[in-house]
Amino acid sequence: MTAVDTKQDIQHWSDWKARMPKDWLAPAREAAMARFEALGFPTTRHEEWKYTSTAPIARQSFVAPSADAKVTAADLDRYLFAEQPGALAVFVNGRFSDSLSDLSALPKGITVMSLAAALESQRDVLEPHLTKHADYREHAFCALNTALFTDGIFVHVSEGTLVERPLHVLYLTTPSDDPTAAFPRNIYIAEPNSKVRLVETYGGQNGSVYFNNAVTEFVARDNAIIDHYQVQRESTDAFQVSTRQVFQTRDSNVSSHTLAFGGRLVRNNINTLLDGENANCMFNGLSVLRGEQHVDNHLRVDHAQPHCNSWEFFKGIYDDSSRGAFCGRIIVREDAQKTDAKQSNMSLLLSRDAMIDTKPQLEILADDVKCTHGATVGQLDDEAIFYLRSRGVSVDAARSLLIYAFAGESIGQVRIAALRDKLQDLLSERLHYGESLTFGRPFEYSDDFADLVRAADRRRET
Repeated sequence: MTAVDTKQDIQHWSDWKARMPKDWLAPAREAAMARFEALGFPTTRHEEWKYTSTAPIARQSFVAPSADAKVTAADLDRYLFAEQPGALAVFVNGRFSDSLSDLSALPKGITVMSLAAALESQRDVLEPHLTKHADYREHAFCALNTALFTDGIFVHVSEGTLVERPLHVLYLTTPSDDPTAAFPRNIYIAEPNSKVRLVETYGGQNGSVYFNNAVTEFVARDNAIIDHYQVQRESTDAFQVSTRQVFQTRDSNVSSHTLAFGGRLVRNNINTLLDGENANCMFNGLSVLRGEQHVDNHLRVDHAQPHCNSWEFFKGIYDDSSRGAFCGRIIVREDAQKTDAKQSNMSLLLSRDAMIDTKPQLEILADDVKCTHGATVGQLDDEAIFYLRSRGVSVDAARSLLIYAFAGESIGQVRIAALRDKLQDLLSERLHYGESLTFGRPFEYSDDFADLVRAADRRRET
């Protein structure tokens, strides 16, 4: 992998200083840009970026995307569900589109608006949280986003509000003659005893070269529930760095699902701080890659208080010359007794040229805990294929059946039926063998994620 010439590559981004918005966040923006210039882009010499080179991003010159791109409702169809189950917020080239959005289905007690508008009208709600959780002082891409973001989604769920129908946030990037860069910034705040379900989709036309540097901050107060899904369908020539920072207090529950199908180079930074007793989090992921795609999932779960549970369950299907990376780090602090943390990474290689680098980690400072972690890498089972062929199933159909079964545990964790069906269709499209067998709708939601993790642990042990 090629190293980055920091001085040369940072200069281009320093020229974007004039684009920093002049708002009440100006001091933080200036500090973030200064920090980015000091840090530079991470290289493969940094341990946390050992398996992913940022050189293709750093050496590309990006311009700001068009603010007046022509997008119609028909252009959105491929990203929507068969039955759009709730409200829809659409962003085109990083900017909120009121004409394409439909927020009429939102119940009372939830505020949804563009972050650009919220910076003016919701300062009292935003100021304690915005830029306070995602750390721009240590992470270059987070610093760049903090300095340059102009818009994103703002969601505030009032205390005791239960939002049953999901909010779908769609980020669409349009084709451009020159490579473009956007900096979506999202913040979701769930007050005590509230519940919300969120779907984020990032999409773009294949052949388009662009860079999305997104940062999302989650705040889950006492006994709040956040159920979040990120569906990544970027152009296969696009770059995406996504940072999710979760802050949880007592008895809160957060689940976040990462479903990656697009992008040339994708890095997902997923971090949570369990800062209240009996808090629970679950991170589920599925990457389906082909060609020369590269996806790196980097997780950090920080158990700061006792009696907290966490589950990390990531799978990858890699074909052609694609490459994946997974680094999962569980930290159990000294006072975090009675912690229960489980981590599993499973990878299926469909080609001799496909690769996966996996690095599960535990850092345990407490003594009364239950923590497990593990990783498996393999190919399709020849004996299973032979068994299916002996019963009249073709080779292609047998491969399809096994691949679908491998993906089923991850897709089965999606609680939204319409999204689950959409993911099955995407999986069929992405696999060479997807049309060889008719599956109907085999993936049903399983309510006990812990059982799936335990089953995966048993398979790994045998």
